[in-house]
Amino acid sequence: MAEAGDRGTPRPPRAPWRFLRLTAGYWNGPRRWPVRGAILLLVLLTLAQVALAIWISYWNRDLFDALENRSGGALWRLAGSFGLIFLLTVAVTALHLEVKRWLQLDWRRWLTELLVGQWMDHARHYRLQFAPGDHDNPDARIAEDVRIATESAVGLFHSLLYSVLILGSFVDILLAVSGSLQLPGSGVSIPSYMVLAAFLYAGAGALLGLVLGRPLVHSTNRLQSVEANLRYGLARAREHAESVVLMHGEAHERENAARLFADVGRGWNRQTLAYLGIVSFSTGYGTLLPVLPILIAAPQYIAGTMTLGLLMQAAQAFQRLSSALSWPIDNLGELARCRASVDRIVSLHEDMQAMARHDRGEECSEEVCLYHAAHADLDIRQLRLLAPTGQLLLEGLDLHVRRGERVLITGDPAVTIALFKAVAGLWPWGGGEIVLPRDQDMMFVPQRPYLPAGSLRALLAYPQDAARYDDAGLLRALECAGIAWLAPRLDDSDDWSHALPLRAQQRLGIARVFLQQPAWIFIEEATDAFELKEEQSTMEMLHHELPDATLLHICLHNGLEHFYDRRLDLQRHGDRRAHPRHEGAASTAAPGSAATLPEA
Repeated sequence: MAEAGDRGTPRPPRAPWRFLRLTAGYWNGPRRWPVRGAILLLVLLTLAQVALAIWISYWNRDLFDALENRSGGALWRLAGSFGLIFLLTVAVTALHLEVKRWLQLDWRRWLTELLVGQWMDHARHYRLQFAPGDHDNPDARIAEDVRIATESAVGLFHSLLYSVLILGSFVDILLAVSGSLQLPGSGVSIPSYMVLAAFLYAGAGALLGLVLGRPLVHSTNRLQSVEANLRYGLARAREHAESVVLMHGEAHERENAARLFADVGRGWNRQTLAYLGIVSFSTGYGTLLPVLPILIAAPQYIAGTMTLGLLMQAAQAFQRLSSALSWPIDNLGELARCRASVDRIVSLHEDMQAMARHDRGEECSEEVCLYHAAHADLDIRQLRLLAPTGQLLLEGLDLHVRRGERVLITGDPAVTIALFKAVAGLWPWGGGEIVLPRDQDMMFVPQRPYLPAGSLRALLAYPQDAARYDDAGLLRALECAGIAWLAPRLDDSDDWSHALPLRAQQRLGIARVFLQQPAWIFIEEATDAFELKEEQSTMEMLHHELPDATLLHICLHNGLEHFYDRRLDLQRHGDRRAHPRHEGAASTAAPGSAATLPEA
């Protein structure tokens, strides 16, 4: 198979073009008219900025001519016209800034919503960490790289448009005022020599600047990646602060932070070296720019063919023209920064698109396929589960769970948890089919529930709106879960994952079940912090409060068998300790398979 870039194989478009395709929905979507109106207004205000620059050029010419002629009346008239120029410049600049920042924020909002929607859809925010590709720190890419890309792109568009308009305008001015240069003693005349000099000066500067600035793109991309790694490492230490303290892991976390910062330091130093050449060149280039045009035009002024006003206008036009032609050099750092962020955004988006193709079943033959069917039962057909490393966990599982059944799942923890995640759509590794009941709400209760910061009322209702449930229902859920002592704190806000011990956190996860009353409940060791009597009491309450619900419960210790219609014992593929037995509800499955036994 020919690789990308081989003869006959079209190369994929570069990241900036793929970024434009990604964001086409913003410019052409339902809000396209306000967006296009803002762009049109931005262009018109840029035109106004250029018109004011032309006006100030002619104003400077008249000013220096008045000074040369020692004309007091002309000087006072020019002072009055400058007041108008000043007011218009302030107004146009302020309005331009407002429109530009509105567009930057609005575009960032749209792109953030798009990427967050893709990231959160079909559990991709979880699955992405196991998928191949360049998508490290997706949260940082969405929060930071989207900001950089949208702000820089709008800013660069404006500065480029301004430079192009300045280029066209001041070429005409320079052509009109510079005249021709007579080379002494040769009789040779160079027409429009200042325009030619401006192009030669800016062209040489652009060429040298691009060569010196090439390493800046790569070093900036690398620096943004290691900066994101440092932020992620510190955020992870904060999220798991309690565990770190209990295990006395502070020294390890300090070492990890130091290692991550060392990567930042190396990236920073590489970027510094890349900046060194371009900044040194830019400094010399900018220092020479105000002086060079005056030196070039001085012979005409000395010869008397150019007034002082024309000399200063020509010098200013030369500077404007050279600055416009130097746009790539002046913006090289911002271009590199924008390009690095665009690359990271496009890479994340394309990796999530690849996952979406899997979700649509386009490549389902190599993964666990998840479907919804019209019937009310759960069907698992020839399920094959692999570890992310490729190790076989389970082979050939066929399981049919009827609506209202209670199934206890025991066995190897790696296999049972993989099954839990596969039914939830979080475990694509393997093969076979999982057919979920259509229009049946299924709640998955993990071992450690997610407890978002906020009020206890909102936590219990999560992910639903707390307004859906009245106080009586909330209090009843707490009572059934054995944590009625939390009832007075319904409207208190706290960081519950740190404020409560694990047992209380697990009881809150079970309280959600009592409150939301789903038709299907899949529990993953969510009561393992309970005493046996507490677990039994919880199971009795589930039977009483949700008599028609289907329950699949992963539990790796004994004492709860009598609450279930049957037991499913799963062992890792190739585990020689497991042997087929058919002796009743507590039997064990064959290696790598599962026994589904008759009702006890």
